[in-house]
Amino acid sequence: MNNPIANYLRGFVSEARTELASNGGAKIDLDRRTIGVFVLTSVLLALFYYYGRPGFYRRGAIEQWLAEWLSLDASVYRSLIPYGCWAAASLLIRVLLPLGCIVWWFKESPAEYGFRMWKKGHAWIYLMLYLIMLPVLVGVSMMESFQSKYPFYDQATESLTHFLSYELAYGIQFFSLEAFFRGFLIFALFKKFGYYSVVIMTIPYCMIHFGKPMPETIGAIFAGLLLGYLAIQSRSWIPGAFLHWGVGVTMDILAASQKTTWF
Repeated sequence: MNNPIANYLRGFVSEARTELASNGGAKIDLDRRTIGVFVLTSVLLALFYYYGRPGFYRRGAIEQWLAEWLSLDASVYRSLIPYGCWAAASLLIRVLLPLGCIVWWFKESPAEYGFRMWKKGHAWIYLMLYLIMLPVLVGVSMMESFQSKYPFYDQATESLTHFLSYELAYGIQFFSLEAFFRGFLIFALFKKFGYYSVVIMTIPYCMIHFGKPMPETIGAIFAGLLLGYLAIQSRSWIPGAFLHWGVGVTMDILAASQKTTWF
């Protein structure tokens, strides 16, 4: 029995190959794996946008159910629940589902997708990048647009417990983000597109910053290119995750310090 969807996909791939060859792009041969990576990436980005962010859990009944289950219904820490869910959704959508794709579909090792320790001698590069970013963070933390945005969690400075709990969830989100963009997406496309995979990854990475202050969104383009290149060089996204988390925590501390007395 003919499957119209399968026939359509085969026709699409055939037409794409012909178009690439006619434009001197015969070396780039589309295949099911590459198309699957693009489709899966689009689906996961959509899932995270609609069901992974803290606002989703604040609007629905999930927060109430979890508060009752954890006996936090009247607790001052109930407001942390959406951020815990944010961290859990990040792990599921940006780490576990791509890992499942790598292991069961690609039948490859996660280590080939950056899930490993970085090459010796690369850590100092990330430390230098943090030190370079530090004066920039100090400067932008004085801007109202950044003070109104960070920390995302309004009650982060109510106590040290609030702050550390939130930053832990924030860190899990950063590690999941790096695993997805600088791990799965780059290395899944690298064999086909080489270093162009870094440029491809940077487009959706920039787009997830829409709604944040414009300097940060523009900066995400350059950060995406640089962190992507370094991930390939070090064969790991993990040091980039530590850098990203460090920058995020520093931004929260500096922005909050401009508008409140700590603890």
